[in-house]
Amino acid sequence: MTIVIPNEIIQATGKNEQLLQLELAIIMFRDYHISSAKAADFANLSLIEFRQEVAKRNICGLYRTCHAKLSTTHACKACTIGL
Repeated sequence: MTIVIPNEIIQATGKNEQLLQLELAIIMFRDYHISSAKAADFANLSLIEFRQEVAKRNICGLYRTCHAKLSTTHACKACTIGL
């Protein structure tokens, strides 16, 4: 499936295409629980780079196995070690 986002929409976000693609990958990872590997691939980043971007936003990097499942935006030390 291909999704086309009109240039006016991209411009309205104030982000370039690459950053918007990263933001969409993070949303899919955080809210729809796709794997970090799939999200990294979608964002055209290495897995390490994607995990670093996730950590910058204080999103739990290992949401599925995190012991602190109170919030999808919780970044516990156990999850961010080694990112």
